[in-house]
Amino acid sequence: MKIELHKNNSRGTADYGWLKTSRTFSFDNYYDPNRNGFGLFRVLNDDWVEAGAGFPSHPHRDMEIISIPLSGDLEHKDSMGNVATIKEGEIQVMSAGSGVFHSEYNPNPDKPTEFLQLWIYPRDRGLTPRYQQMTLPDLAVPDVLHEVVHPQNTGEGLWIYQQAWISMATLSGNKEIAYELHNKGNGVYVFVIEGSVLIGDTLLAERDGAGVSATNRFSLLPKTSSRVLLVEVPLQ
Repeated sequence: MKIELHKNNSRGTADYGWLKTSRTFSFDNYYDPNRNGFGLFRVLNDDWVEAGAGFPSHPHRDMEIISIPLSGDLEHKDSMGNVATIKEGEIQVMSAGSGVFHSEYNPNPDKPTEFLQLWIYPRDRGLTPRYQQMTLPDLAVPDVLHEVVHPQNTGEGLWIYQQAWISMATLSGNKEIAYELHNKGNGVYVFVIEGSVLIGDTLLAERDGAGVSATNRFSLLPKTSSRVLLVEVPLQ
């Protein structure tokens, strides 16, 4: 098993006043030639948005974009006609495909919004743009991996145009759980939202990430009560 550890303090950061962000992979003003993603997982941004502020309408194409609010609300509008607000406990998927414009704002006048945004390369270019959102499974149930995003035509719920799976879990701090990869040759990026976990002999603290590869199975051993995100993707 190979583990590539990315410590919290090694992420790229930016502070625009209304937006404070940490970037696991190269993005915008942060560039590290050794941190251009993990396989087909291209972006993992950890964003804090001031009350009433946000991202004005901007274009995307040929990317699967997943947004996960950690606290507060995020208002979404796009050129497909979707107008929605995603809240803590929900998740959003937007397949940019052949091209789409969208905006993202914190609609609350008195509290910030924190959210994770993930970008994954799709299987093909020029696919039909699409939008989905849903309430997450009951992540309060401890020590269970909840699959929240899967490939097209492999189940109900949120899906993307890629052989990729996203799972989340709340770990109680006293039980090891195992992850079985879906496809041989894939890798899994593990991101610790809260707490700390061991993968083999590698300790991941809060907001650390690690790319796990060259294995078909591995275990997570929480050292404290923890929340984790797992993103399984093709490595090439």
